Amino acid sequence: MATPKGKYAWTATVGEKGQIVIPKQAREIFSIKPGDTLLLLGDEKNGIAIPNKGAFSHIFDSVFDGKD
Repeated sequence: MATPKGKYAWTATVGEKGQIVIPKQAREIFSIKPGDTLLLLGDEKNGIAIPNKGAFSHIFDSVFDGKD
C-alpha cells in the first residue's frame, strides 16, 4: 500500500513515568522543539490526536484577545 503524500504514521513507546518520545522525523517535519507545549485530544472510541500548533490558533486568538 502506497503512503499518500504528506501522511505519516509512527509508533511511540510509553515509559514507566507515562512519557512518550516523539520520533525524530515527526519532530523535524512539524518543527517540535524542546519546551514546546503540545495539545492532546482524546476520544475513547477514536484514540488520541496531537493537532499541529496552528490548528486552533484562531480559537485561541478569539478567546485570549486581551479583553477582560
